Amino acid sequence: MPQTRLLATGIIGFIISMLGCVTPVLVALLAALGVSGSMGWLDYFLLPAMAIFAALAVYALVCRRRRHGLPSVNG
Repeated sequence: MPQTRLLATGIIGFIISMLGCVTPVLVALLAALGVSGSMGWLDYFLLPAMAIFAALAVYALVCRRRRHGLPSVNG
């Protein structure tokens, strides 16, 4: 997978999971669909998903940095 697609996947996934955690968008959507009883498990799913997508974006940035021959952050 090209690094730009990997980075885009990480950023978009992070934003979508953040919207589900921070704002009531996902809660309103589930309530409109009539499945509001499943809101209890959202934090168990969305918080790890947000962490995984953030790690994916960081990994893509590190790979891009190495591919272009830029020095590491630590010197």
